Amino acid sequence: MADAVVFDMDGVLVESEHLWEELWAAYAAARGRVWGPEQTRDVQGMSAPEWAAYLTRFCGAGDPATSTERAVVDGMVQALADGRIGLLPGAREMISATAELAPVALASSAPRRVIDAVLVHHGVDHHFKATVSSAEVERGKPSPDVYLAAARALGVAPERCLAVEDSSNGLRAAAAAGMTVVAIPNPQYPPAEDALAAAAYRSPDHHAVRDFLLSRLETRGE
Repeated sequence: MADAVVFDMDGVLVESEHLWEELWAAYAAARGRVWGPEQTRDVQGMSAPEWAAYLTRFCGAGDPATSTERAVVDGMVQALADGRIGLLPGAREMISATAELAPVALASSAPRRVIDAVLVHHGVDHHFKATVSSAEVERGKPSPDVYLAAARALGVAPERCLAVEDSSNGLRAAAAAGMTVVAIPNPQYPPAEDALAAAAYRSPDHHAVRDFLLSRLETRGE
């Protein structure tokens, strides 16, 4: 049984992974470099400062990493304003149903500006007792830092938390934190089998995942 739920954001709550890739690729193309699937795999799960440093090195253009990060994050905020970052089917119900039974947190690789903008835009921010960006901890995913920070913010032991993830590095991070891992495999960016092996439950369907989470929370306090 569990006492809390910690959600990832990109690929779990909103359909946005392809937009990050689109913006990284556009930034590289403007500097004469071709960004491909290998580079996307390398940076998925990294914090914004980490992927910005990677992208800056990849482009070799001499831009400061802070400028690289700002340009890409500006693009994501604009994509949200343009209606391009929608909640995944069943995500709203999954969030609200679990929040009725237990405290809910967010542990995301997205920078703070994107996290806050997405949650407010979709009117789900009030469900979250805590939100943590991997830019606010020492290391991004696959290190467990962001998940451990979310558990601390909730005041719940990591081993009493359910963690919902979609990507290889996210699944690895949640497992390394000692949480019960629930996978919603991203069909566009399928997680590695070794990462999926750590999941106690996996399904591409948010309604099925919601039901699993509720089944683990319903005996909370008994």
